[in-house]
Amino acid sequence: MANGDQPMPLWRQLLATALVVQRVRGGVSATAALADVPLALRPGVQALSFLVLRNLGRAQSLRRQLATRPPPPATDALLCTALALAWNDAQAPYEVFTLVNQTVEATKRGAAHRGQANFVNACLRRFLRERDAMVATTDKDPLAVWNHPQWWIDRLKRERPTQWQSILSQNNHHAPMTLRVNARKATVPAYLAALSAVGIDAVPVGSHGVTLGQAVPVQALPGFAQGTVSVQDAAAQLAAPLLLHGLVAANGRPRVLDACAAPGGKTAHLLELADCDVTALDVDPLRCERIQQTLQRLGVGAQLITADAGNLDAWWDGRPFDAVLLDAPCTASGIVRRHPDVRWLRRESDIEQLATTQARLLQTLWKVVKPGGRLLYCTCSVFKAEGQEQIETFLAHNSNATLAPSPGHLMPQSRAKPEPVPDNLEGDHDGFYYALLEKCGA
Repeated sequence: MANGDQPMPLWRQLLATALVVQRVRGGVSATAALADVPLALRPGVQALSFLVLRNLGRAQSLRRQLATRPPPPATDALLCTALALAWNDAQAPYEVFTLVNQTVEATKRGAAHRGQANFVNACLRRFLRERDAMVATTDKDPLAVWNHPQWWIDRLKRERPTQWQSILSQNNHHAPMTLRVNARKATVPAYLAALSAVGIDAVPVGSHGVTLGQAVPVQALPGFAQGTVSVQDAAAQLAAPLLLHGLVAANGRPRVLDACAAPGGKTAHLLELADCDVTALDVDPLRCERIQQTLQRLGVGAQLITADAGNLDAWWDGRPFDAVLLDAPCTASGIVRRHPDVRWLRRESDIEQLATTQARLLQTLWKVVKPGGRLLYCTCSVFKAEGQEQIETFLAHNSNATLAPSPGHLMPQSRAKPEPVPDNLEGDHDGFYYALLEKCGA
């Protein structure tokens, strides 16, 4: 609300949403773009932006029918915003005529759209007249049907010939809010009871998780400020148990490294599950501050180091670790449900570049694992180059490494999944890859 109890004009929200879309198209993450939106506008703009990004392929296909030559980038983003919101009555957040009228108003009022109001008005009035026929035409365009870049669709078809449609469909679902219950402070049944007592519906997922029926502000969660729960997807909650299961240290207190640790969720989970000495690394000082804040809320501690995990001279004291967690930088292609901008930010060439970084980190961090120790490699990616193929190459070049039982690739799925995905976990989760490597030797 703004101006006392007056609702925020829709045209203002549309202008801000279009700017977010324009910036994503220019390579800026939606998170960064939304951070620059005024606080009063941000909640509504985030909801609209995510809806637009999930339908941007359809909108772009429709815009090409309306205007073969694109308008200036700012106006093109505004026009595509309107088309993404208005093409389907079933998911339109406002009545379609209202969206059209307010988009034209936004064009008139926005300095970046000067001189474009008549063009936008003509396009959208034609769209209203011919909507059914135009949408039917876009049904023949894979970009419109799946709302992913063509290269992404083609790659999944090659790598996952029986699953690619399910993966793309799941990417367009809303991800739920999933919590990790702090095993030091509560049990899953006890926390489900606490949620029920305040009227929040939830179901258990995995060993330490609960998935809410509807997202709520973290301040509304019982015990959040006291560290009883944290927000973490069910697939990401696998990391700490996988790394720690059966781990035995000579002195009874394992030395564990969490490389690329920010924002600290997996670091915290390690400390919630076991008494161990954890070193958490991240190259970004600001992200290291987030790790510290996370650990303070949960009442646990780790040694924090700001450094490049791949540069051992900058941080390693020469003492090997019993266990290493490498949550490697990746395309984030498995968490598109939560970050719908990822598909529009990534280029296919990013996969090869990131795979090179992943291979460098794997080889470097393998050196700090003690004989008989282990390294858990994970990425939030569905692409084989960042998962299965990466580990196959590593094993081929490291005779002292063996692959322990591991989940491998997990595909994104929701409770509303249209078809089962083999080898997936029960419940709702993002796409991930896990490989637990054991180092041979006494």
